[in-house]
Amino acid sequence: MVGAVMSEQESLKSSSARNRGGVQRVEGKLRASVERGDYYEAHQMYRTLFFRYMSQSKHAEARELMYNGALLFFSYNQQNSAADLSMLVLETLEKSGANVDDETLEHLAKLFSLMDPNSPERVAFVSRAIKWSSGGSGKLGHPKLHQLLALTLWKEQNYSESRYHFLHSSDGEGCAQMLVEYSSARGFHGEVDMFVAQAVLQFLCLKNKTSALVVFTTYTQKHPSIEKGPPFVQPLLNFLWFLLLAVDSGKLTVFTVLCEQYQPSLKRDPMYNEYLDRIGQLFFGVPPKQSSSYGGLLGNLLNSLMGSGEEEEGEEAQEDSSPIELD
Repeated sequence: MVGAVMSEQESLKSSSARNRGGVQRVEGKLRASVERGDYYEAHQMYRTLFFRYMSQSKHAEARELMYNGALLFFSYNQQNSAADLSMLVLETLEKSGANVDDETLEHLAKLFSLMDPNSPERVAFVSRAIKWSSGGSGKLGHPKLHQLLALTLWKEQNYSESRYHFLHSSDGEGCAQMLVEYSSARGFHGEVDMFVAQAVLQFLCLKNKTSALVVFTTYTQKHPSIEKGPPFVQPLLNFLWFLLLAVDSGKLTVFTVLCEQYQPSLKRDPMYNEYLDRIGQLFFGVPPKQSSSYGGLLGNLLNSLMGSGEEEEGEEAQEDSSPIELD
């Protein structure tokens, strides 16, 4: 009996080795074709092999071949072929029911980073990748994938989209460091407090107290234009500091007095009071207003950030929501 089991295991190992050897031989031929400049022919060969492997339920082999093929095409600046194979990588993940793991997320982020930032294929790729990474547990996608996407967009100096993905990651420190650079590169000196205020309030709207605190602490410590505190020179930063303390205590009276006392600072951005209405509901038991004091675009922005209606934690925003840009 033991011998039979061992024999079966050895047979499986041998089969796996043969499959791997077969993939390597095929990849060698395809690489040679690309190196000769026969891009179209190589691309069609990749697609043919993809459908053959998928029809045989060889999802892992198909995924490995398409991923390596995409990297090869990217290295020869064949963006269209590379993007097409990148989408086929996603198809293998979607159809095989593959588990979400760090290595796969890193592969997807690598493909994203190599795509032309202005290509429509990149938009389609990231939308599908985020949807797959959610694993059916929510609409927002995996925090690790969002973090990796945010880091790529930060390197590209696409700060507004980077902050959107940081918002849906658990990397408050990375978000803060990006915002310091964003504020220094694109913001006015008098707006240094507003860059972090929006992030803190939005993290709290997403029920992520930890990241709200980390982004505030890191940003205020590292920004060259902010003097050491608390207390701070900027009233808005003092408000955020008190708000984070109040959120921990859950005392409604403290929250109410804070919002009243700091109204002059809060009126600098009409969205602040919208965010605070939501924070009041989440952390202080404030009942929802019958109708929002702000409608139209501002209300839509708030809904795109948090998702409309009451949702479970981790499902706060629509998967296709647009980044909310800093003013």
